[in-house]
This record gives sequence, C-alpha cells and structure tokens, in this order.
Amino acid sequence: MNLKKLLVIGAIALFACSGIFAQQQITIFGVVDTARIYETYFKQSKAVRDYETKKAAAQREVSRRTKEIKSLQESLDNVLKIGNETEIERLQADITKKTKSLTDYTKAKNLELDKLKRNLQTNDAFYKKMISAIRRTAESEGYGMILSLQQDAGILWYSQSVDITAKVIKEMGLK
Repeated sequence: MNLKKLLVIGAIALFACSGIFAQQQITIFGVVDTARIYETYFKQSKAVRDYETKKAAAQREVSRRTKEIKSLQESLDNVLKIGNETEIERLQADITKKTKSLTDYTKAKNLELDKLKRNLQTNDAFYKKMISAIRRTAESEGYGMILSLQQDAGILWYSQSVDITAKVIKEMGLK
C-alpha cells in the first residue's frame, strides 16, 4: 500500500470516528457547596442576626454562671483548709445546685439554638430560591447535573436530557 492510500484510509477512519463521537452527549457535572450558600445568604438576614444575638447572649450567661461556680469552688477550697463544716456543707450544696442549673440551662439553650438553626436551614422560600438559582446557573453554563457537597443523595438539579426513567419504563414494558 502506498502512502497516499494509507493517508486516505486514515482520513476516512478519522472522519467516521469523529461522527461517532459527535453523536455522543457528554454530561458536564457541577457541584454546589450549599453550606457556603446558606452562610453567605443568611449572614445578611435578620433571622440569622437574631440567632447570633441569642447565641452570644447564651454564651455570656454560661460564662457568667461558670465564673460564679469557680468562685464558689475557690471559697470551698479556702473553707476546707479552715475546717468549718457548716460553711463547707453550704458551699457544696450551692455548687451542686448551681452546677445542675448551669447544665439544665445549657441543655435548654442548645436545644433552642439548634431548633432556630434548623429552621433557618430548612426555610422553604430560601430553598426554592436556591434551587431556582442553581437551575438557571446550570442551564446558562451548560451543566447537565449539579451535585451537593453536603448531601449524600447529592442531586439538586439535573437536565432532563440525563433522565432515562421513561426509557427504562418503556424497556420494561410498563406504562
């Protein structure tokens, strides 16, 4: 075979292969860090500012109560050296009472703050706005599927072109 025929056969093969590859659709995946979106969006919202204010107030109260317990503990240490049994019992009772109160307060505030945080993160209006923005961005940038970095299921939006459900149903003979 001469070089000219080999080049022609190579060109035909390359053309045929390029036609096969041109027919295949390549899906472009993207990812979204929804935690960063939440953080960015809600930093500017009144609800998050209120949450942060309540969180800071709770922390100040925990610090105040902890300092008070430490002060009582120091007093108890001093009284133990003297051996005043009545004062020792009173201080131990105060420390026990205030420690339990602090534990109960911390538990209640953590539950309250967790509930507020979950409410912020599951806000329907925000979620719809985020999904709509993801869809518009994905479509304008040519992405076929967007995955979340935070969720196990992960698929937040996908192009209908990657959904083969109808074809599978048809293939199975179902209606």
